[in-house]
Amino acid sequence: MQTNFTPEQLADPAIATSEKILRTCVHCGFCTATCPTYQLLGDELDSPRGRIYLMKEMFETGRPATAEVVKHVDRCLSCLSCMTTCPSGVHYMHLVDHARAHIEATYQRPWQDRLMRGVLATILPYPNRFRLALAGGFLAKKALSVVSVLRWKGRAAVAVSRKAIGPIAERAGILKRTRAMIELAPDRLPSRSHLDRGGIHPAEGVRRGRVALLQGCAQPVLQPGINEAAVRLLTRLGVEVVFAKGEGCCGALVHHMGREEQSHAQAKRTIDAWIAEMDGAGLDAIIITASGCGTTIKDYGFMFRNEPAYAEKAARVSAMAKDVTEYLATLDLPARPGNGIVATYHSACSMQHGQQIKDTPKNLLKAAGFTVKEPPEGHLCCGSAGVYNIMQPEIAERLRDRKVANLDKTRPDVIAAGNIGCITQIAKGYEDHARPVPIVHTVELLDWAHGGPVPEALADTLLSARPAGLAAAE
Repeated sequence: MQTNFTPEQLADPAIATSEKILRTCVHCGFCTATCPTYQLLGDELDSPRGRIYLMKEMFETGRPATAEVVKHVDRCLSCLSCMTTCPSGVHYMHLVDHARAHIEATYQRPWQDRLMRGVLATILPYPNRFRLALAGGFLAKKALSVVSVLRWKGRAAVAVSRKAIGPIAERAGILKRTRAMIELAPDRLPSRSHLDRGGIHPAEGVRRGRVALLQGCAQPVLQPGINEAAVRLLTRLGVEVVFAKGEGCCGALVHHMGREEQSHAQAKRTIDAWIAEMDGAGLDAIIITASGCGTTIKDYGFMFRNEPAYAEKAARVSAMAKDVTEYLATLDLPARPGNGIVATYHSACSMQHGQQIKDTPKNLLKAAGFTVKEPPEGHLCCGSAGVYNIMQPEIAERLRDRKVANLDKTRPDVIAAGNIGCITQIAKGYEDHARPVPIVHTVELLDWAHGGPVPEALADTLLSARPAGLAAAE
């Protein structure tokens, strides 16, 4: 693609990087075949190629973002399926991240957008705030369920208020987004995990390695059992697990909202915590159980390339970061006999496209005795995408229902996934359709197969009576 930047513009490292990316695009359109929003909406501007044209013009002119650009960039899920498809190697992720930062710096969003985005950025990266918000969300969800069964007859006040609120909701969108956020809240708030205290979890037997595990922000509040399963499995395999002191949110969530200053501040805190462990007792790897976080952490080296104080440290962290399944694959887990359980593997976009990890989780599940299946259209996003299912609820719901329908075609006993956002999104889809198919993290199934307890999501199902693995066989 031909570009027209001035030498003064190219003196900006961000513009210089985006210009190189733009020049690799050859307009082939292969990306349109695998872009979820283009598949749903059929609008060229809601395809990677169309968005690239919009971003190119915005960067070249140097003007503030327009409402049209913001609309189509906001509709992008950052699923990165286009990067897997692209024959020219266009690094769309870095391009759209730059565009979002430019939008955040130059565009005045409507008040309802600013409010909702501010609430999400202020709550989700902070576990205690998020736990409190979920408690409120639980009560609001119960209230919504009561309102939904009210009958119009004899309910004049309700009818009048709903008619009044309806047009406002359509114009502002804030009520739709608030409702989407409330409906994603769990039916009960999980208890706090003993892992919240952090610290060191020693290996059982002879120590084979030492790793830091990202505690995360939203995941340990929503499903603490995921990290608990990872710690159990790793320590049984002879790996010491440490939660680095001072670690916080990795910055991924606000990074994809264009909040560069906030995301970099969060990332720096976590980088410093891990570097202290690396230079202290030492680490063999930094383990991540949420693939959305993993994609961002592996990109720290790029994010901080122009910051002398952090460039080298960030690159060290990125080089050491591994998804939990990547690390487990190096430990030669013992093979298990077949257990008769059909586990359909949902590959999160951040896993298969962002990190290009495709076969490793499936191979681990197969070796653990599960019959592994893959859904049709496995490359398409489920619609979670960080806070996308809150900010773009209509598109997210259509993608979710399409994903659930494809998963159903495999007739699964259980669904495995490696990202908390996908787990929450798909579980909501099954809940709405009253189809009780449990969805759990891949590491929970692996822990169960190799001597751990039954995952909580399976505890009340018939699967809990079927052996996945036996502790005595370890």
